[in-house]
Amino acid sequence: MNRLSLTAAAALGALAISAAPALAQQMPVPAIEAGHTLLTVMAEGSSTREPDLANYTAGVTTQGTTASEALSANSAQMSQVIAALKRAGIADKDVQTSNLSVNPVYARPKRLPDGSYEEGPQRIVGYQANNSVSVRQRKLGDMGKVIDALVNAGANQVNGPNFTLAEPQAAQDEARAEAMKSARARAELYARASGLRVARIVSISESGGYVPQPVMYVRKAAMDSAAAPAPPVAAGELEMTVNVTVQFELAP
Repeated sequence: MNRLSLTAAAALGALAISAAPALAQQMPVPAIEAGHTLLTVMAEGSSTREPDLANYTAGVTTQGTTASEALSANSAQMSQVIAALKRAGIADKDVQTSNLSVNPVYARPKRLPDGSYEEGPQRIVGYQANNSVSVRQRKLGDMGKVIDALVNAGANQVNGPNFTLAEPQAAQDEARAEAMKSARARAELYARASGLRVARIVSISESGGYVPQPVMYVRKAAMDSAAAPAPPVAAGELEMTVNVTVQFELAP
């Protein structure tokens, strides 16, 4: 819901009185002509688009008795995952390593008869290697099949997706135009109700971003999925929102 505040300022430089204290602190009161009124309007505009780009991560987690063993197994399995991405038509520029780590696995502390746990340094019983890549999926219709291929190739960690627009500028501009139209209409309404007219726009500030709508995504666990169908992925739609704060000078 849009929030509005109406403020009056005299030419002598008196501070405006606003119904939104946080806004008043952020925006200095500009100079206006004597007898004129300053009106601050907050309005929102939005536009919707079907996403054309998805980002998700795919990776491999392996364990071994030594760090070298865990990493070696991970590297072999991850090479198959990356090869599967290439076979699926994912370009090299759309695949980027996002995490590579090797960490010790500690034994659980021994519980004593009195309920306490054995003190002392933790004992390392093995090592865990993790390697994951960030993937940009441009053909959303193929996403389910690509994920299925990744799991079959050895990926046991698949997370996402985050749907976006490859070129968001047009959607942003549409939302901006709607926000300004709404702000102007409200300014005209306040001016008429006050027996005034809108003389000019004094300042404009903007904020906003994506508001993704709910989407369905099934993450496949690490298992034999040769006979399983490809996971369903519904892209839904994205709502681009822009919030503007506009100051108008009202004249008699």
